[in-house]
Amino acid sequence: MTDNIDSRLEMGSPLDFAVDRQSRVTMTAVRGAVSRGNAVLAYQPVVQADRPDHAAFHEGLIRIIDETGRIVPLRDFLPLAETTELGRQIDCLSLSLGLKSLAEEPSLRLSINMSARSIGYPAWLRILREGIAADDSIAERLILEITESSAMGMPDLVGRFMQELQAQGVSFALDDFGAGYTSFRYLRDFCFDMIKIDGQFVRDIATQRDNQVLARALQSIAHHFDMFTVAESVETADDAAFLIDMGIDCLQGYYFGAPTIMPPWKSPSSAARRG
Repeated sequence: MTDNIDSRLEMGSPLDFAVDRQSRVTMTAVRGAVSRGNAVLAYQPVVQADRPDHAAFHEGLIRIIDETGRIVPLRDFLPLAETTELGRQIDCLSLSLGLKSLAEEPSLRLSINMSARSIGYPAWLRILREGIAADDSIAERLILEITESSAMGMPDLVGRFMQELQAQGVSFALDDFGAGYTSFRYLRDFCFDMIKIDGQFVRDIATQRDNQVLARALQSIAHHFDMFTVAESVETADDAAFLIDMGIDCLQGYYFGAPTIMPPWKSPSSAARRG
């Protein structure tokens, strides 16, 4: 009896097979959508702590749309795609959409996510260089966000790339700071313009003593290296007030605005303010 149970465990349960099949179906749908360019950016504001009603910049978050018109949740495919060419193609699509938004709206400052792996991807580099060359102001309004784990995986390549692009005016943000295993020697050498403190240290910070201590430590490290700080995943008024009092430079999260595929600068209220 035991042998039969062990053999079934080794073969995998019906649930394992179902999950694996669903993953394959999802990845096939995502590949098709990316090849067709079926994607949009969702824009989320990042506000200044001293002017919470003012967006210092927006983050452009990629949204992949399948053939039924459904937005495919990032968690369903991004971890699998990250280490493959599909991940590089998604980065290309995200960057193309971001550069298009920057070209269309001269007042916009926008951050776009990227993997360090895309630095060596010719198509992504071509899109970046052509986008910057098309308009002298775009480089100064573009922020490239690199996740901590991605940056630390290839520090020499990332460091050289950042130096080259920063000389042209592009800014860089270290995303999800604190979530991985940062080498502080590399952090010093990188010279990121801003650091985004991972949401796990921000949620419930008004009441969670551990998060208060850890967030302050991350903030201190960032300020020591003259880097702006952004608190991610700010979801309540109490947390926002605590972070502002703590001295965080910028805040991002649902309390200040959910990601929206309707560009905020194209909304009727925005147009009215301009008028």
